Formats: sequence, structure tokens, C-alpha cells
Amino acid sequence: MEAYRDQYATLFNNGRKVVVIGISVDADTAQASWARNEAFPILFASDPGGRVGQLYAAFDAKNKLDNRSLFVVRPDGRIAYVTKPFKVLTPSAYTELAAIVDSLAPPPPPADSTR
Repeated sequence: MEAYRDQYATLFNNGRKVVVIGISVDADTAQASWARNEAFPILFASDPGGRVGQLYAAFDAKNKLDNRSLFVVRPDGRIAYVTKPFKVLTPSAYTELAAIVDSLAPPPPPADSTR
């Protein structure tokens, strides 16, 4: 999650037309404390029973936790991109993610510098 925080501006166009939600089985109080302490610019959701994870085949029933799946959802609610698991240590994974996000919410054009 720290990589998402540290690369938020690049990966998610600084939140422009993008909402990032991290979902885990961790308690909401633990997530809130961690998010505040680490200054995360994203939202977190608690899935204590793993129901959301099960719906998206992202729940590891043996270990009772959500795996590191990543879903990009289009503005119309359809899934645009899935990677299971997201390879947090692979730089190309972030390049690919940024390209997908840009395709759905391209960054604004640069300001006209001729003025």
C-alpha cells in the first residue's frame, strides 16, 4: 500500500476522476489508525468476513485473508483490469496500472505556455 501512496500522483492522476479503495479483512479501527499514521490519500474498507473478497475471487479461505488482487473499475461500474496477485515489487506492474488508469481518466492537457 505504501507504493500506492508514494506513487499516487503518477498512478492515479492525483485522484483526478479516480477513487482508490483498499479492501482487507482487517478491522476498520486498525485500518483507520494505519491510514492516518501513514498519510494515505486513498480510502480503506473493512471486509471482516471476506465476503467482498469472495465475490471477486480475491479471498484466501485457508488463511482467512484477502490476497493482493487489484481491480480497476470503469466509471460505468464494469471491471476494466484485473491482476491477481498484484506484483508490488515489479516496476512494470505500476507502469501497466498507470496506463490503464490513464486510459480511463486521462490527465488534463498541459497548460498553454505561450501566454
